Amino acid sequence: MLCQNCGKKEATTHIKQVINGETAESHLCASCAEHLGYVDMFSGFGFNLDDFFGGLLGESVPMLGGEREEKCPKCGYTFSDIVKSGRLGCADCYRKFYDRLLPSLQRIHGKIKHTGKQAMVVHTSTEPKINPVAKLKEDMQKAIEEQNFEQAAVLRDRIKEMEAGNNE
Repeated sequence: MLCQNCGKKEATTHIKQVINGETAESHLCASCAEHLGYVDMFSGFGFNLDDFFGGLLGESVPMLGGEREEKCPKCGYTFSDIVKSGRLGCADCYRKFYDRLLPSLQRIHGKIKHTGKQAMVVHTSTEPKINPVAKLKEDMQKAIEEQNFEQAAVLRDRIKEMEAGNNE
């Protein structure tokens, strides 16, 4: 999506304002967002969000003797980049830096095991289900054999209702 202000660059900032119940949304490129004052909205609060999230990941480790740091194969981020920005470059960064991210994730979330809602277990019977219409037909046949024709007529009417779709 192009910037709604200049119409030239790709929009990277989404602004949503609610004024007197009216919602207004803007999509701006980085330079227009900076020009309009939407760059660092938390600067007046005494902390930088990048430093805050980066600090949760721990101190950055200095490079030893020009050693090359491992990079994410998909986005090219290094663990130092993640520590500095407080953000992962892509989903593959979780797999690549899992062992180094795990302590920080435990510190942030408190747990690493999901303890949300449990799936409800449905117990199924191993006995075959009996068709209610077939059962009524058996009962009707038994009533006829016993010459209980009134009961047979009641069962016959119930079978007709069920076969018609009026399962009451």
